[in-house]
Amino acid sequence: MLSLSTAICHFGLSVFSQNHKLGIVTVDMFKQEIADALKAFDKYIVCVDKTPEDCEGSLRSLMEKAIKAYENRGPHLRHGIALDRQVTIILSQTESDRPLCGIYFNLHSPYQKKNTAKAAKSTT
Repeated sequence: MLSLSTAICHFGLSVFSQNHKLGIVTVDMFKQEIADALKAFDKYIVCVDKTPEDCEGSLRSLMEKAIKAYENRGPHLRHGIALDRQVTIILSQTESDRPLCGIYFNLHSPYQKKNTAKAAKSTT
């Protein structure tokens, strides 16, 4: 049985002590990260819910949501996050105008039991 795990296309995170909101952040700034994630999706990810074409649309949509979360974050927060069942995107504040981007594929098995605690409880 496949356990829960995460396949990571990771592009690094940086620590920066001040909360700077610099420049305009757009989806197109992260074309390379999206392209790398799509390559990984096409080669390594088996997904019943998304085709590679659907994945690209999902990544662009999630990137827009992550950008909104990043741009509207509180004064002491450093990240913008957006996710769906299969993908998590994190934008992290840096010293430059361009935040760093992490794209994570949330892997799971449709055959994994929903709640093992409930199953154990019902057998006793």
